[in-house]
Amino acid sequence: MVAMSTGGSNDNPIVVWLRSDLRLADNPAITHAVQSGRPLVVLYILDDGSSGLRSLGSASRWWLENSLRGLDQDLKTIGGSLVLRRGPSARVLDEVVTATSAGAVCWNRRYDAAGIAIDAALKLSLRARGLSVSSFQANLLFEPWTVRSRAGEPFRVYSPFWRAAIATGAPRAPLAAPKRLTAPAVPVASDKLEDWSLSPTSPNWAAAFFQSWTPGEAGGRAKIETFLADGIGHYAEDRDRPGHQSTSRLSPHLAFGEISPFQIWHATRMVADQEPNHHRHAEKFLSEIGWREFSYHLLHHWPDLATNNFQSRFDSFPWSEDDAAVAAWRRGKTGIPLVDAGMRELWSTGWMHNRVRMIVGSFLVKHLLQDWRIGERWFWDTLLDADPANNAASWQWVAGSGADAAPYFRVFNPVLQGEKFDTDGGYVRRFVPELARLPAAYIHRPWEAPSNILVAAGVTLGQDYPYPIVDLAHGRDRALAAFESLKSPTNTANSA
Repeated sequence: MVAMSTGGSNDNPIVVWLRSDLRLADNPAITHAVQSGRPLVVLYILDDGSSGLRSLGSASRWWLENSLRGLDQDLKTIGGSLVLRRGPSARVLDEVVTATSAGAVCWNRRYDAAGIAIDAALKLSLRARGLSVSSFQANLLFEPWTVRSRAGEPFRVYSPFWRAAIATGAPRAPLAAPKRLTAPAVPVASDKLEDWSLSPTSPNWAAAFFQSWTPGEAGGRAKIETFLADGIGHYAEDRDRPGHQSTSRLSPHLAFGEISPFQIWHATRMVADQEPNHHRHAEKFLSEIGWREFSYHLLHHWPDLATNNFQSRFDSFPWSEDDAAVAAWRRGKTGIPLVDAGMRELWSTGWMHNRVRMIVGSFLVKHLLQDWRIGERWFWDTLLDADPANNAASWQWVAGSGADAAPYFRVFNPVLQGEKFDTDGGYVRRFVPELARLPAAYIHRPWEAPSNILVAAGVTLGQDYPYPIVDLAHGRDRALAAFESLKSPTNTANSA
């Protein structure tokens, strides 16, 4: 919290500006606003890249629409409503403050460079007008500037970062949701959500998303309760098996702030304390929350993480240009079953299992030698959980160009990965149904199946399912040669 001026009488409203924190429980800005005793104007601004912010991808826009609808309903049950406005953040916030004669504004902090710049400028301008302005820690357990190495530098490797973060102390307890809030005496003008046209219509490619997802705070609460009741006890072993419902699937709810990391942390710790056999699984799960924290640490200290190589020696990497290969990868028609299953899962559900994300990323970057930014942009557009820090940091990790990156010689073999983690082929059968009748021995390598097996399964390669667009052994050798080129004296001298 930032100490401010009085900002007029308590009859003047307080504007709560929500961003990626679309929840009532454990929302410090909302808690502060309710405790102020002022009427609340709860505001969401759709700033579509006009202020230097990154525009949401198509899948994220679908989620946002449904999350905002749910939040508005939740607010109405406690006496409020959600005010929607569209346009540059600074201009819109100024308009709302002026129209409502607000005496105070508050928000929860964000950590990307554009967002920080907007917020810092607004603090100055609003304070100059005599308003009280407060900002809060809500969406990270450990804010990036609070975790430093012994030398006072930002961390570049995950493990020491997470150890140092944990050593700073236990995260605070979550805040309860308000039971009641006071709305302004005069209703505040709001856009109609449907006028924003966030969801697709012609065609409605997101129609099936509701089969897998319930956007909103209630959906996030249900996900964590189900996971901690049914999934946490096998998490450490089963988390890598894409055919199992063994992960929390909380990532979209975290990305939109429908649940906080503080809620996840304490709920998980409570279960681990009650069930000692779950402790190991809980630690592994919380380490994944730690990777999210590390990703934001990186984004804060290296703001161009989504566009520039973290390690500058990769600036000279000999990427290939193959639009046909990229198109086949996007459509899930590479001829490599596990890769295709992952890309089709993404298209049909807006999500992809984390192990498979690494595999499809490695295939694109290493077997196909395509620039990691192509994959980052595609995931940004198609993932419901598209996150500015996680997405960029993870793609750079797979490419080998990032912080704490996978060694360049680690090239995921999608056939071996499939045989190890999708042993019976259930995941491939679900998302690549044309291969469903193949026996497990060949479902991850159909090009090796004898002709009688293919006939019995109703598969004609090159017709029902494509031949591989790259020979995996050749692709690996080509990738290793390209990575070896970065080890030349010139490139080493220019490395980060």
